[in-house]
Amino acid sequence: MPTAILTGQPVPGSSIESELRSLGFDVHLAAGAAETETLLARAPGEERVAVVDARFVGHPHALRLGLTDPRFPLAAIPGAVTAQPAARQTLTRAMARENSAGGGTAVAVDSLADRITAALDADGAEVHRPELGSLVAAVPADPQARNEARQAVAAVDDEAVRLKSAVKARDGFVTTHFISPYSRYIARWCARRGLTPNQVTTASLITALIAAGCAATGTRGGFVAAGVLLIASFVLDCTDGQLARYSLQYSTLGAWLDATFDRAKEYAYYAGLALGAARGGDDVWALALGAMVLQTCRHVVDFSFNEANHDASANTSPTAALSDKLDSVGWTVWLRRMIVLPIGERWAMIAVLTALTTPRITFYALLIGCAFAATYTTAGRVLRSLTRRATRTDRAAKALADLADSGPLAEAGAKGLRAAARRLPGFATPAVALLGGAAVVATAALTDFGGPWPLVAALGYVLTSALAVARPLKGALDWLVPPFFRAAEYLTVLFLAAKADVNGALPAAFGLVAAVAYHHYDTVYRIRGDAGAPPQWLVRTVGGHEGRTLVVTLLAVLLTATQFKVALTVLAVVVALVVLVESIRFWVAAHQVGAPAVHDEGEPA
Repeated sequence: MPTAILTGQPVPGSSIESELRSLGFDVHLAAGAAETETLLARAPGEERVAVVDARFVGHPHALRLGLTDPRFPLAAIPGAVTAQPAARQTLTRAMARENSAGGGTAVAVDSLADRITAALDADGAEVHRPELGSLVAAVPADPQARNEARQAVAAVDDEAVRLKSAVKARDGFVTTHFISPYSRYIARWCARRGLTPNQVTTASLITALIAAGCAATGTRGGFVAAGVLLIASFVLDCTDGQLARYSLQYSTLGAWLDATFDRAKEYAYYAGLALGAARGGDDVWALALGAMVLQTCRHVVDFSFNEANHDASANTSPTAALSDKLDSVGWTVWLRRMIVLPIGERWAMIAVLTALTTPRITFYALLIGCAFAATYTTAGRVLRSLTRRATRTDRAAKALADLADSGPLAEAGAKGLRAAARRLPGFATPAVALLGGAAVVATAALTDFGGPWPLVAALGYVLTSALAVARPLKGALDWLVPPFFRAAEYLTVLFLAAKADVNGALPAAFGLVAAVAYHHYDTVYRIRGDAGAPPQWLVRTVGGHEGRTLVVTLLAVLLTATQFKVALTVLAVVVALVVLVESIRFWVAAHQVGAPAVHDEGEPA
């Protein structure tokens, strides 16, 4: 149980002790700095500890924000400071310095908690101070100030602020206006019954899988039920994040589950639609796989661009300035958020079209919408990159190299091509990646199945991939390299499976791309969580993007169409097992050892 040390002279009628207990703290009283230091030393080292001024007046949610958020090792609000086990020694040193400075009187003029916070700042410690907004947190110096603080507390509805803060500050139009107005109350209902965000996330996944099963029936009733359940799944998907914000139940495992399950739900639903269409005699597996490829490539564009510019210096451009200016015009904000087809708009469109039309029409609309959104966002980011003079860091170059997912063939080739790569102009790196990928995709799409040309192009792709990563990815457009690699690998598998023209080849290709895409998403989530990329042995075991592309093209040359289908199925199972086992092991272990909690408030996916 976490420990709260209440310092100073108790104030008659104060509710601070009961409020701390309601937040789960074991409360101890200390008359001054010396006793506080003693109690701090006795507190369990594996638990959170907080020092709170006994004169504190404020909203319970202000205390909750300041003292219970698991994402920050050190945090403070006026009159209170807290440390998680990782920052315990830092807090202890600051406390010892305050005590040795003579601040151990029974009634201090100022707040001991605030003096400790000032000492932490002086030490250069990173102390999180949550945005309280209209919430009150104060240490009144006299009865009149206390009365004024209490009046300020009474004037603001603590619960209303808490509910409002449970909703993302920036979200899509559909989510903001059609989901969040009531899903926040579902989140509160869940919190009051002790449900966790991970349980709600799991419920959302199960609901989406049932929706996919309904779509797979191929009946009109099944399609209608699938559309309704997909919306219900999205409501729960919004609820889990709102529950995490409402109750501050953030965790490393929860962030991974939320992000991973979003992709699993959507792509499982695509498969369900394709199965349902097949029951009605319409083969749309190529469209389903194309939709997954396009959506995954859209995401890697987002991830790569953000990582490339995460900590870049001089990171401004006229294009970015224009975008910021448009954000001040109300109607353009919502228009720009809608046309990128974020998850709320996308799932609403899929649900409605599933219920009212056919899977083929649903996929056509999805492909057209996502293609437009991808063109819009990528063009804007290219313009920003060309018009800014950003200096990218080694960390950004490392992140892009990890996202590239280069296997042993590209790594070996890169070592021999470093000298040649240094002599190439800046634009050559993404151009080489694009040309190499385009060549292998074009030969897979335009030549007969079983011919040698895709294999020849894949060998060339290994060389161009090696050349593209032979020098650090710090160029203005080098963030395009991972998306080009993703598109090349996924589309090669799609076209070879389509050219095989045998029943089951495209579903097998869908499974393989899904397994590889999971590996690529997992890489992103590890980088976002500051956990580094997947281990090198894993990348080498699954071949890297160029190795898998080469293997698939080789199988298409050596095997018959039916054998190729079987080989794709086996490859999909092997890749899925390897990456899933390692991914689950990593994230569960990170959660068990208390890795810093992560909560992503970025762009809607």
